[in-house]
Amino acid sequence: MNSFTENLRKIFIEAVEKESYDGLLFSGGLDTSILAAIRPNVKCITVTLENKADDMYYANLLSKVFDLDHFYRDVSVEEAIEAVPEVIKILKSFDPAIPNDLAAYFGLREAKKLNIIKIATGDGSDEIFGGYSFMRDIKDLAGYIKRISRHMFFSSNALAEFLGIKIRQPYIDKKVVDFALGVPVDLKIHKDNGNVQGKWILRKTFEDKMPHEAVWQSKRPLEYGSGMTRLRDIISSKISDDEFKEKQKTYSVKFLNKEHLYYYEIYRKEVGEIPEAKKNEKPCSGCGTGLKIDAFHCKLCGHVLTF
Repeated sequence: MNSFTENLRKIFIEAVEKESYDGLLFSGGLDTSILAAIRPNVKCITVTLENKADDMYYANLLSKVFDLDHFYRDVSVEEAIEAVPEVIKILKSFDPAIPNDLAAYFGLREAKKLNIIKIATGDGSDEIFGGYSFMRDIKDLAGYIKRISRHMFFSSNALAEFLGIKIRQPYIDKKVVDFALGVPVDLKIHKDNGNVQGKWILRKTFEDKMPHEAVWQSKRPLEYGSGMTRLRDIISSKISDDEFKEKQKTYSVKFLNKEHLYYYEIYRKEVGEIPEAKKNEKPCSGCGTGLKIDAFHCKLCGHVLTF
């Protein structure tokens, strides 16, 4: 195990240090905290919804530990909902992950105000090191991670491009990904002191870089950590049960819930009709658009294919 941690530390630090960037989207979660520990001399941005966010505790703690140049972007509910059409237009998607995308969007907008030209994110860590809880139930986890590693693309890329900012993503550096694919899955999802931990190997590798509670904190998706997840109930309340039932019959899309319908109708207005599947594509069973034969997720509607 020591050889894995030693090699991972060396490869990942090299991936971080070879990149030039002057900003970091800093949630205070494990992935961005490791980046802050390696490169603390950049402007760090944390996004919160109405100053109520789980990320604030760890972001504040680590800001003091690393003596960060730290900026908060507090977003009101009204601001967030008003930004939904622009985010959907940029991403050309009505994937239910919009609250997560909103956190990235406001962080990147703040970066632009701060004249940050290049900014780093923690994108890719959960995918290659087994950070998502649903991964614990996948029988062939090694095969699944190998498959998704070939298709990784994050909304932050499109949002940053729109805003004229360059994204740096050390976790998807080729050498880091190649190394991660060779790490046994029981070192990614591992039972430690009675608790099952995702990204265990990553935690062990950098546990000397930050306080114990920060290293072993639980996984918080960006929408939860930033507080943006509270938008879901607010948006859902805008559509009545009767309207939802009627529009489920009107549209051919398989909506997950009222919120999904809300995003779709904005998509229709801002982007247009759903593109049809081409001859060399398979149709998405959620919205009908074309997908690559080996796709596992529809970027347009968010439908997840079984694996």
